[in-house]
Amino acid sequence: MDLFEYMRSTSREKESPLAARLRPSTLEEVVGQQHIIGRDKLLYRAIKADKISSIIFYGPPGTGKTTLARVIAHTTSAEFTQINATVAGKKDMEEVIKTAKDALGMYGKKTILFIDEIHRFNKGQQDYLLPFVEDGTIILIGATTENPYFEVNGALISRSVIFELKPLDREDIKELLRRAVYDREKGMGSYDAVLDEGAMEFLADIAGGDARHALNAIELGIMTTNRSQDGKIHITLEVAQECIQKRAVRYDKTGDNHYDTISAFIKSMRGSDPDAAVYYLARMLYAGESVTFVARRIMICAAEDVGNADPQALQVAVNASLAAERVGMPEAQIILSQAVLYVACAPKSNACVKAIAQAMETVEETGNLPIPTHLQDAHYKGAARLGHGTGYLYAHDYPDHYVEQQYLPYELSGKEFYHPSGNGYEVKIKEHMKWLKSRKK
Repeated sequence: MDLFEYMRSTSREKESPLAARLRPSTLEEVVGQQHIIGRDKLLYRAIKADKISSIIFYGPPGTGKTTLARVIAHTTSAEFTQINATVAGKKDMEEVIKTAKDALGMYGKKTILFIDEIHRFNKGQQDYLLPFVEDGTIILIGATTENPYFEVNGALISRSVIFELKPLDREDIKELLRRAVYDREKGMGSYDAVLDEGAMEFLADIAGGDARHALNAIELGIMTTNRSQDGKIHITLEVAQECIQKRAVRYDKTGDNHYDTISAFIKSMRGSDPDAAVYYLARMLYAGESVTFVARRIMICAAEDVGNADPQALQVAVNASLAAERVGMPEAQIILSQAVLYVACAPKSNACVKAIAQAMETVEETGNLPIPTHLQDAHYKGAARLGHGTGYLYAHDYPDHYVEQQYLPYELSGKEFYHPSGNGYEVKIKEHMKWLKSRKK
């Protein structure tokens, strides 16, 4: 590092946001997340022993994903490299891999690659990392606010340990606020500010588990508030409210509110209460919930709770998801509202859920039963000579485009998984299937 780079680094450290300056460098300084970094927990032991394997940190913003990565960076003997998936490309990864190979080959030193916002990488970019994670060239640490099981390559998931970070509780936020105001080394203690109890309670409440949100607010308050006659900067409740402007996140005062609101939202749609459903939608959107996250829940409800009682519900939900993502807020709230109200008002059936559950259970119990020969593929090399496809009856060649033949494995002959309900469109499905069965020989 030359003199200019050192000066730039020092300047960044002094001028960086409070939330960045307060990041701990040791496990003992970390606030919250004791369910994964408590002294008897796997991650704590792994960091202390410098035996980190590939891991993915998953959780809402401001819960400490980057913080834990930085702690690992300060404690590991391995080389530590960080990139952000929002700006990094394949060339950046190629340079990291080349450097990692050199470090491993020349000095026997491992490299930890921390990728922030890893869900931003497309499939090809994630696939590129796979062989190097597999052969130990790099140890991957990914951080994501999105469910990794949806957004991260399944092969990377299978080679990583996933740690879910929870929103910080109010006492954790209050501890961070105290450090921010009174710590003279990393915080803003040199400003000689005083944080009123009411202001601290308010900020801890509205932060909704997001430490960054609370720290940004207190930094703004200290930097913009005039000193009182006693020479101190008093952060009162009024100052705190001015810094926030509105009750920002999450949904109320308890630690489980994020999940409770989502649960109430889904159950209201399932229970055909459009008023409650759109109310909880409004609470989530007002709190800044991800449009993608909300849309995903609507699609799941359309399939799980409406199903074939109104097949149009899933189409509405999927189209709303695409439209909301393209349009963005605030107009996206209208699109999501339409989908929520449609799903809430639609006739309900969980027959599709029961069908796949029973089918999965049967597969688990019976394994891979032989597929009837006449249903097997006759097109690949040599298959026809083995009799595959012989005797298959093409349904469109018969009246009403239906002909009776064995579709299930013979061992499951007569087994039924799908039982249409008596609601909505499934009434017609039920009648149609009954009619088809009546035509059997």
